[in-house]
Amino acid sequence: MPMPSGTHELGPSNGSLQLRTTREGMAAKVGHDLTIQVTRWSGTASVPDPADLSTATLSLRIELDSLEVVAGTGGASPLDAGDKADILKNAAKTLDVSNYPTAEFTSTAIRPGTDGGEISGTLRLAGKSGTVTLAVSPAGDSGWRATGTVVQSDYGIKPYKAFLGALRLADPVTVEADVSFA
Repeated sequence: MPMPSGTHELGPSNGSLQLRTTREGMAAKVGHDLTIQVTRWSGTASVPDPADLSTATLSLRIELDSLEVVAGTGGASPLDAGDKADILKNAAKTLDVSNYPTAEFTSTAIRPGTDGGEISGTLRLAGKSGTVTLAVSPAGDSGWRATGTVVQSDYGIKPYKAFLGALRLADPVTVEADVSFA
């Protein structure tokens, strides 16, 4: 699918950004695998030459106080509003949102493939920087999906744990972004 040339503003009006967490540990069956929506984020995709997407750039800014728990699978009981509020409170503490309210991604390399490609870049999260690679694939007639994994400990983040560590959030968190250029 060809990409339109120009500078494209990205955000919730033309896309979605979700985090997916999993649980581990001896008490994992009482916890939930979570789908968390980022409700405030913005970005820019710059495409100077649609015939050579390796010249394109991407930057994103994520407001970490805008997380919203939209689903929780598994667990001993369904998530209620109180559970969701507790999850977000723990996430804000774990991510140190009061000191680092945003996460930022800036592409360093775009490698087009026959049906999508990869975007590598620098992610700044919780005061540290690291490299993330996203797999990109077409989604519909004018959209793209990017998926990747962020390992929390790579950014000095200690994954949440409860019950003396018997229930833990797995270190890798899946990131999924969908954008439309319609």
